[in-house]
Amino acid sequence: MARRLSFAIAQPITIVGWFISSILLIALVIAAEYGLTLPGQDRALTQAFYYAIIASGIYFLIAALMCVTVYGAYKGHYKQEFKLTMSQRTLMLQTISFMVYMLAGAAVYHRVEGWRFLDSVYFTNFTLLTVGIGSLAPKTHTGRALLFPFAVGGIVILGLVIGSIRSLVLERGKKKLGSRMVEKKRVQLLKKMHKKDQHEKLTPINGKEQANDLGMTERERRKSEFELMRQIQNNATQRQKWNALFVSGSAWLVLWLVGAVVFWKAEHQQEWSYFQALYFAYTSLLTIGYGDFTNFSNAGKPAFVFWSLLAVPTLTIVISNMGDTVVKSVRDLTDYLGEFTVLPGESPTKQRARHLLKDVTSPFRGKRGQKDSADQLPGMDKPPWTLGDRKGESRQDIPEYEAMTRATDRVAGEVEKEELHAASNAGEHGDEVSKDVHEYHYQLIREFRNVMKHLNENPPRQYTYEEWAWFLRLMGEDEDDHSFHRKPAIQIRDNHRGDREPDLQQGGTDEKKDEQKKWSWLGNRSPLMGNMGEAEWVLERLSITLEKELKRQHKIRQDAGESSAATDGKKLTNSSGSSTGTSETQKGAV
Repeated sequence: MARRLSFAIAQPITIVGWFISSILLIALVIAAEYGLTLPGQDRALTQAFYYAIIASGIYFLIAALMCVTVYGAYKGHYKQEFKLTMSQRTLMLQTISFMVYMLAGAAVYHRVEGWRFLDSVYFTNFTLLTVGIGSLAPKTHTGRALLFPFAVGGIVILGLVIGSIRSLVLERGKKKLGSRMVEKKRVQLLKKMHKKDQHEKLTPINGKEQANDLGMTERERRKSEFELMRQIQNNATQRQKWNALFVSGSAWLVLWLVGAVVFWKAEHQQEWSYFQALYFAYTSLLTIGYGDFTNFSNAGKPAFVFWSLLAVPTLTIVISNMGDTVVKSVRDLTDYLGEFTVLPGESPTKQRARHLLKDVTSPFRGKRGQKDSADQLPGMDKPPWTLGDRKGESRQDIPEYEAMTRATDRVAGEVEKEELHAASNAGEHGDEVSKDVHEYHYQLIREFRNVMKHLNENPPRQYTYEEWAWFLRLMGEDEDDHSFHRKPAIQIRDNHRGDREPDLQQGGTDEKKDEQKKWSWLGNRSPLMGNMGEAEWVLERLSITLEKELKRQHKIRQDAGESSAATDGKKLTNSSGSSTGTSETQKGAV
């Protein structure tokens, strides 16, 4: 984590260490099972024996996954480095804190109640996970009094861990899986259009004659591309939500069924049937915990601790995914039934039925939430004043974000005033070129401030085509000009190992070669492709454009200063020569 060693050195050392730990634990387990014989006495394997088996399996699994990581880095699927993000670091610290808290509580109850330590671990586990089996309970007043702060603190830490798991697994996984699904849908659509011989809709229109033949302008063609891309995004988003629900639900089902098999075999002395084990696993998985069935064997208690630590977070992820799919559908259906029955709305019945039909079919049409194109500004000579009007849930109340926003607003506000003042002075002196330049800088800074307010909105901000056209115009591109556009490629060619070029380089200027890239809304260089959000992409591009403009203005002023200095030097030289000639003439006359 501190990156004191390179990836090529640290990763093999770590893998070898995990493999050695796993092999040593396996050797100890085998020696305990087959190497120790006590003649004439019955032997019972303790909970520590089964914990050792679980630990050796986890060690081996970690080492195997790290081998996969090395192979992926060698093949160039990702960079050969290991940098923890803030969310990953937070999850690690919270998980360690929860385990330390649970084991420390077990040590306290081992001392207070006189239980064996591993029995205390079993008790703190089902207590903090709110299962409440009931096979172990505090008997002393001290143990019962300590339960009040212990349970509250543990449940709070558990909530933090589950929240971090949700944000890390769902948010990061949602972006990556979403971008892959968008790419898959994009390729399918392009292949379908090529099969139907509709590629003329994807080819840039050059000139009025071609526009008249096709019955559309280049701008209209680009807008149709944009709407198709939005449709792909919407369809991919819906598909991704249901896929996430299917994967998490399948994992939950596997944990339930496999856990029941483990408990059935572990509690064979209680003569459980598989259905009884299934019932126990279900009530424990849903944190109901009736207590009519419970683990008593030394094998069942460690298995329950390990299984429950996997099952409860999995259930949380399932519930979260259901909130985006099943629960949302049920909530919408309930609202519609309420409008038609006990709580009718103000709109007429036909209009409500029309909206219901539109909402039901919108996931299949992929156009839900898109605005009408009637408000398009011709020529885009002025910005679309819809910017900033649409409200979304934002995180601007976070202190760090609020402080950053205030600082940016102050600096950008001062620069805006300077540019407006400079434009006004240039206009008064009749310098129209300087006036236009300063007004252009003012527009860049102004939109930079607007887009800053759109960061971290939930759901993420999606700009309309008119807004995108305005932003691109500020960046030096014109949606009416075919020279900036190209026909979208079906497959992305990647001739280099490692990550592809960053999203910042898509659909714009190549910073390395300082040349304009041609792109399509349906192509791999589209700003709507990749993991970067739209507001973040626009903000990066506006900052690059503004930086280039300021550098260009600085170079112009520097060249003008050097030219002025050279002119003044020549004047001074000529003045010195003329004064010297005059003095020589005067001497001759004398």
